[in-house]
Amino acid sequence: MSPLDGPPHASERGAAPRRVDIVGIGADGWSSLAEASRALVGEASVVLGSARQLALLPVVEGQRRRPWGRPFGDSLLRTLAAHADDEVVVLASGDPTVSGIASTLRALVPRERLVVHPAVSSLALARARMQWSAEECEALTLVGRDTDRLRRHLAPGVRLLLLTSDAGTPATVAALLLEEGYAASALTVLGDLGAAHESRLEATAGGWADVAAADVPALHVLALEVRPTGGDVTPTGSWTTGLPDDAFEHDGQLTKRDLRASALSRLAPRPHEVLWDVGAGAGSIGIEWLRAHPSLQAWAFEADPGRAERVRRNARRLGVPHLQVREGRAPAVLERQPSPHAVFVGGGATAPGLLEHCRAALRPGGRLVVHGVTLETEQLLAAAYAAHGGELTRHGVETAAPIGTFTGWTPARAVTQWAWTAPPDHPTRWPGDPDWSTP
Repeated sequence: MSPLDGPPHASERGAAPRRVDIVGIGADGWSSLAEASRALVGEASVVLGSARQLALLPVVEGQRRRPWGRPFGDSLLRTLAAHADDEVVVLASGDPTVSGIASTLRALVPRERLVVHPAVSSLALARARMQWSAEECEALTLVGRDTDRLRRHLAPGVRLLLLTSDAGTPATVAALLLEEGYAASALTVLGDLGAAHESRLEATAGGWADVAAADVPALHVLALEVRPTGGDVTPTGSWTTGLPDDAFEHDGQLTKRDLRASALSRLAPRPHEVLWDVGAGAGSIGIEWLRAHPSLQAWAFEADPGRAERVRRNARRLGVPHLQVREGRAPAVLERQPSPHAVFVGGGATAPGLLEHCRAALRPGGRLVVHGVTLETEQLLAAAYAAHGGELTRHGVETAAPIGTFTGWTPARAVTQWAWTAPPDHPTRWPGDPDWSTP
């Protein structure tokens, strides 16, 4: 149910509530609108939009125009409720469904009352200006998001179209590219696309310091072609599980590369799922889970404050700053967290009740993977396997290393792994997020 599902003023008189039209408008203003969209705007009793967008419209006698208030969501909800009896048009930039206001309004207005009228999006115009096909480039939004998310997408030859927050974003992106070893990357600022004063500004990441900040328009799309400098780049380009161990800052508490790949294959990330990484150490499992797909979510739980801060640093450096880090001891720290589709326990499995807490928290079909290196943990996992089934595996990895003038095998500590999948009728018993009982 949306916040505006309740009876508006019109329904008190028996009339159906009026619909809300979202009209996309380009930087060229009135001329960018189709005839049908012009008619909607001209006939509306109330028009909502940014001050910049409202200034693009011709004067309509008697029409009320309302610029956005602060905070945005609350202001929008109050304004829509106050004008429930009126013909309302909401202005949006270009295509309202592309990182636009349509998603916000879907949460506020019932679907049957909402109609979207898109204009040409800034992304379509940017592709045209760059002569890039949609198939050879990817669009990302940095609006209201941490620029570190960009790191996950960097690889030689990648083409990106970035929706940005403000005129300072290109400089921030250029600095990030320098840090990642991509100083030769080409940045193109496409300003005020579609307007008479449309502009284009080009430079490499390495040469961006010579660009005057005043030359960057606030309203722009940033086109990025990723090019390495010629030296080493950071090992963040691969999305395959099992990044090199030295990609992570750690103090030895790290799920090593081969075991990490094994664990993640059993955790089996799927779009829109939630992971718990319990005893996160360096955060490698949660980080690689998030790198698998942009819709995934992960919570890392770590008792040691120093390690928790290290997890945050690793997450930012590896392009997933949205990893949620919680400090505290499990199972107590797990209370009231979103119920997971997958749980990894990499440390502290012998804590009383922890494994049962994690099993109970899983949604139907959820996956639990636990690693142990001590005899006590092995006994616990063997008992869990006997009681619940699943898959019990012992992993031993040996690496070639010099022995004098010869080469021999150096064994790592063996790791016991228990993997278990909750059945379809698994009764979730975890009071996490509001839909915790929903698979």
